[in-house]
Amino acid sequence: MIQSAPVNQKQPLAAFIQRYTTRTQTSKQLAQTYRPVFADPRNSLGFFPPLKELCYPIVGQRSAGARLWDVDGNEYIDLMMSFGVNLLGHNPPFITAALQAQLEKGIQLGPQAELAGEVAALISELTGHERVAFSNTGTEAVMTAVRVARAATKRPKIAVFAGSYHGHFDSALVKASRQGGSAAAAIAAGIVPSLVADVLVLEYDSPLALEMIEAHQQELAAVLVEPIQSSRLELQPRQFLHQLRQVTAAAGIALIFDEMVTGFRLHLGGAQAWFGVEADLATYGKIVGGGLPIGILAGKAAYLDMLDGGQWQYGDASAPQVETTFFAGTYCKHPLAMVAAKAMLNYLKQQGPALQAQLNQRTTQFVQQLNTDLTAAGVPIRMVSGGSLFGLPGGRSGGDRADSSPAALGLNLLTYHLRDRGILLRGNSGFLSTAHTDADLAAILAAIKDSLDELRNSGFLAAKS
Repeated sequence: MIQSAPVNQKQPLAAFIQRYTTRTQTSKQLAQTYRPVFADPRNSLGFFPPLKELCYPIVGQRSAGARLWDVDGNEYIDLMMSFGVNLLGHNPPFITAALQAQLEKGIQLGPQAELAGEVAALISELTGHERVAFSNTGTEAVMTAVRVARAATKRPKIAVFAGSYHGHFDSALVKASRQGGSAAAAIAAGIVPSLVADVLVLEYDSPLALEMIEAHQQELAAVLVEPIQSSRLELQPRQFLHQLRQVTAAAGIALIFDEMVTGFRLHLGGAQAWFGVEADLATYGKIVGGGLPIGILAGKAAYLDMLDGGQWQYGDASAPQVETTFFAGTYCKHPLAMVAAKAMLNYLKQQGPALQAQLNQRTTQFVQQLNTDLTAAGVPIRMVSGGSLFGLPGGRSGGDRADSSPAALGLNLLTYHLRDRGILLRGNSGFLSTAHTDADLAAILAAIKDSLDELRNSGFLAAKS
């Protein structure tokens, strides 16, 4: 049954829905036209009954710098930044030039990629990891990290932390099976219990988590950690990560840092440099690919040797000595991904750590000003940041979608009101890039203020106290 808005909100809500859907009518039409054949979770993401008519993704047509244009010609200041891919904004000219040059040379997948070794060396230089392997996605990289850890340690179990996200392979889509427990349960249909039976789900930044790891040390192959969880940016536990490193090192457990979001964003050396912790394995993607799909597994030779047998050379009797596990993928080391990654990594190397440090500082200042404005507006929410990513604390993405109260409607409407004013968010969070100007940030703050004023005047937010 579709819920409706309270009577006194129906008229302003209907007026806004009409305004928004007229502005983005082609995006809505495309969602409806292709729904019978196009199965895509984004088409129903965040479905909230009172806002059903607004539930469709904005369809992008072109982008440049901090801007994106949709199929209706609407211009947005983009804070999604391709879910964190575009550290430098959309379409940096040097990336485009590298891709055009490679297209003229062709896309050959059978031979070894011309630049694969050079890109691996750049990643090793910037992150400090001994060896590097390539996949197509972050999910594949994390899945392979777990496999090589199990192969190297000959142990079956892995541990993850509640609230983390490590891609969509079956063994990573888990939650604690009961409150206060560590046994894993699947979070989605189609995942059989046996695929999560060897996973422990622990509380992040908890002494009890360290005790559980020590208690299961003979069974644990790896501990997988998202150093700053995208769902809880306010939690940045430096001391806990150092303790975690000590516990895992003492027990011979592989410590895996999932740096899909933090890699090359927090610091040139990622979260490991930011927190001063050296992981055994780390996974990267997003920023490194310069806008092209890429997944990277980097780490100590003792683990990466499981992919190719380790070191040997020509001209003598040497041969691969390490027992290998299986790893493959037709599009791994795609020539376009390699040239984009080389261009991006060389640019980041030339800029040095100052690029991230300055962008992090701008984000901190932006969030401080945003919180000042929210306080002045009498809105009881605050934003937090982790590097150049910002959002609501505690994994909040808006109002409870089972709640159709004015307050819940107001929180869920905020993202739509910002889109209507030309600000494209990732839910109620976003990424700043080096392409965002001071004028862009001022425009974002003004759009937030105007949106909150309209929501208050429409009765979806409480009046200022």
